[in-house]
Amino acid sequence: MRARLIAPAAAVALAGILSTAPAASAATLPSTNTSHHCIHHTTGLCGWTHHQKPRDKYETAKCKDASPSYSKHAQGTCSHHHGVRYWFK
Repeated sequence: MRARLIAPAAAVALAGILSTAPAASAATLPSTNTSHHCIHHTTGLCGWTHHQKPRDKYETAKCKDASPSYSKHAQGTCSHHHGVRYWFK
């Protein structure tokens, strides 16, 4: 009887831990771009290493069609502008 109660309790505890873990795919970008270096991105180039400057300290990326992006998350940035050309975060 005791073994029957422990297994469901352990499963509930494990499910609670897994559901509160942050998603790895939704990387949050830094709030400002004043550090003059980029975090690792799978697409685009680091604007700082290619002598590019952002319009202001909140611009996170420059899209391939030259429009600025102020996205708070890396996922989906410039998705309607042909992708990211330069990152500033």
